[in-house]
Amino acid sequence: MADDELLATHLQELRRGTVVLACLLVLTEPNYGYALLDLLGARGFAVDANTLYPLLRRLEKQGLLTSDWNTDEARPRKFYRTSDAGVALAGILSHDWDQLDTALRILKGAS
Repeated sequence: MADDELLATHLQELRRGTVVLACLLVLTEPNYGYALLDLLGARGFAVDANTLYPLLRRLEKQGLLTSDWNTDEARPRKFYRTSDAGVALAGILSHDWDQLDTALRILKGAS
């Protein structure tokens, strides 16, 4: 495996779990998929559409997101919002993230 492929693989693995938390945090305000892609990207969290849309459907199926169709405009859009269960999970995941961040900072300082 080439160095670039190896790096891409490890970066993808590192980001895979964090995109769930990012979506749960951002979707406390309703938003639709394409706008969510832009919002996450603008905040330094680039996500591919082929990753995001299946994730949104999975999180909704798990009861972590709710959705409603907005048909007021010419193009109907499905708006997602973090459910109460999703807010609770985001709190737990955020706490764990903070602990991991602290542990990694300690490990980096120990080298």
